[in-house]
Amino acid sequence: MPVLVRNIALSPDENEKNLCDKALQMIRKKEKDVTAFRIVRQSVDARKKQVRFVYTVELMLADESGINYGGDVSPAQMDVPEKQLVSHLKSRPVVVGTGPCGLFCALTLARAGAAPLILERGAQVEKRTAKVEAYWNGGSLDINTNVQFGEGGAGTFSDGKLTTRISDPRSRRVLSDFHFFGADEDILYKAKPHIGTDVLRCVIQTMREYLIGLGCEFRFETALTDVTIQNGKVKGITTSNDEYIPCTHVILAIGHSARDTYEMLHNKGISMVQKPFSVGVRIEHLQTELDKAMYGDYAGHPRLGPAEYQLSHREGSDACYSFCMCPGGLVVAAASESDTIVTNGMSHRSRSEKNANSALCVNVDGRFYDSLHPLAGVSFQRSLERRAYSLTGGKGAPVQTVGSLMTGKPMDLGQVVPSYTGSYVLSDMTKLFPEPIINRLQSGLRVFDRKISGFAASDSVLTGPETRTSAPVRILRDENFESVTVSGLYPAGEGAGYAGGIMSAAVDGIRVAEGILTKAEGETNE
Repeated sequence: MPVLVRNIALSPDENEKNLCDKALQMIRKKEKDVTAFRIVRQSVDARKKQVRFVYTVELMLADESGINYGGDVSPAQMDVPEKQLVSHLKSRPVVVGTGPCGLFCALTLARAGAAPLILERGAQVEKRTAKVEAYWNGGSLDINTNVQFGEGGAGTFSDGKLTTRISDPRSRRVLSDFHFFGADEDILYKAKPHIGTDVLRCVIQTMREYLIGLGCEFRFETALTDVTIQNGKVKGITTSNDEYIPCTHVILAIGHSARDTYEMLHNKGISMVQKPFSVGVRIEHLQTELDKAMYGDYAGHPRLGPAEYQLSHREGSDACYSFCMCPGGLVVAAASESDTIVTNGMSHRSRSEKNANSALCVNVDGRFYDSLHPLAGVSFQRSLERRAYSLTGGKGAPVQTVGSLMTGKPMDLGQVVPSYTGSYVLSDMTKLFPEPIINRLQSGLRVFDRKISGFAASDSVLTGPETRTSAPVRILRDENFESVTVSGLYPAGEGAGYAGGIMSAAVDGIRVAEGILTKAEGETNE
């Protein structure tokens, strides 16, 4: 049985070749006893700027006798073979959406022999990239192909971050598949893995080709516009191309920005409720200054790469926190509706841009909109996005320095130049956000400046608004992943309110596919 050895520390200047030697010292074995060795996990511990890498490694030994298990040494858990599911579906399922949820749902179905039809309102990733870059360079917005919509989902123009708080073992399958389709091997063991936007686009293309090879069919620039329901069951769907498609299993992996789809489903009587979400701004710092604040003398060390952070502050039920941190990245224009401003963050694999950016968000719930309507949160998001557009006269994204926000006085830009992929206008964020949001942002900045020196430096830059942190809606489903209203309709992933980020969305897609296949198998055996 393999042996796990945890908490092996190396300074950034030490060679990873020392790992095996240190592990062997901890278990009192010799190099000749090792038949295989691999890194299971690598993280960075920068507390008090005593920077070090911390590893967990796995060793296969010819002789395991004499090992004292306990503490940082334990037997490695053997992987349980996945159950090989075989499709018993009588008709072809339809997956709506090609974000991580839709793609991994389709992959699970296809490997079981139920190759689905896959619909995507936006373009395939090659065409999508060209349209997005044209928009960033002053071209017109395509409301169906943009940062939010198109092959790969919204995460395609982010950082490809694969960190997650869920502990579902399917996460390992997702990482393995991403590596299989072209992501770097280090995503398999780094504590904060990321693919990088530029690499992720290639991974998505490879995944599409693989799915086609399994019999899947993609229809791009094809949105879901209607669902036909008879006697409480799905009977078919209609697309934006006025095509009616008979089907009995529809997976709604629609993403968190499919507002027209939410409205259509609500009008059809599909049960959904408000879900809390967050809004805020993108905050930017010089990456070199952030590196110094977090790594001290090790700032700029080639093995460490650019520093990243995760911050949170809570006062009762109110919270301010960092989200989707992009080291060496860009703030990007991410609108999906005309006459609106939306921001997001993005990093390439190299994370080599001048600034670090992160969403700085506060939680939002029904206190901000006096309505019980399930889509009230969508209306609140849209109001902020339109207000931002009006605030600058449509000339770009509103930008303000932290010093100006904290003092209430106008202030010109300093060392930090906005990286926003479009035009921007110096503005007053108090004219964009309600007062409680401004107060929480200011409170969070004061707290975070005590945690990371210089975080609230006066020339740090804020660009707003960040509104698409997660879905403001949850489409209700039962323990079998089906809509509580309609049999055969499967709300899934982030857009349905059951995930938050690439990993959890992909895992939810797998779970939904497994649920569909398992139910069909049970019905066949009855």
